Amino acid sequence: MPKKKRPIHNHEPNKVGSEMRDIILGGQDGLVNVLGVVLAIAAATIDTKTIIIAGLAATFAESISMAAVAYTSTKASRDYYNSQLETEKKEIKKMPVLERQEIKDIYFSKGFRGRQLANIVKKITSNKKLWLETMMSEELGLSRDHEKPGKSAAVVGLSAFAGSLFPLLPFFFLSPIAGVIPALVLSVIVLFGLGAAKAKVTVGSWLRSGAEIAVIGLAAALIGYGLGSGLGVLI
Repeated sequence: MPKKKRPIHNHEPNKVGSEMRDIILGGQDGLVNVLGVVLAIAAATIDTKTIIIAGLAATFAESISMAAVAYTSTKASRDYYNSQLETEKKEIKKMPVLERQEIKDIYFSKGFRGRQLANIVKKITSNKKLWLETMMSEELGLSRDHEKPGKSAAVVGLSAFAGSLFPLLPFFFLSPIAGVIPALVLSVIVLFGLGAAKAKVTVGSWLRSGAEIAVIGLAAALIGYGLGSGLGVLI
């Protein structure tokens, strides 16, 4: 009989999910912020050039800001994980009896008893790497983030830049008054797509997620439009 091949554990879906998260985060934030700015200015002026310049300025500022936030937050998360990892390594080395008891308590709380519990504890604590990973995930609730800060910053920043361009596109071809509705429609469609994609890589209904993000984005845009209208009257 042919030997059965061992299953290959592929972590690629996790990497794809992480990248998709960054794309959605950057794209959504960039689009919503620039849409609010563009509509506010469109309501306050009839100068297309002013709208485009303000929109592009907001686009670059938003992209750089989002990239910086992504870099620092990812680096902080990674550094925190590594610091906790070192702490657990020292505790396992200096207090193996106490750490072994913690493993036992963890799996006891999961419903394991008797010989089965003893075998689990023995299996885990006989492998230092497995023991450490179990303490990190089960006791501290931490998972290793393989994402690189630089890569995360690049993905989020570029996504924010791309997302920011959608509300601006109609104003390159239409007057401020004529461009408002197309900008809203195009932005809502893109936001809905981002929400649906978010549901695909997380959990929940793609229809509900898409509608939720689209409504939030539209609400933010209408607030911006209202502020712009008010400023246009006052100034």
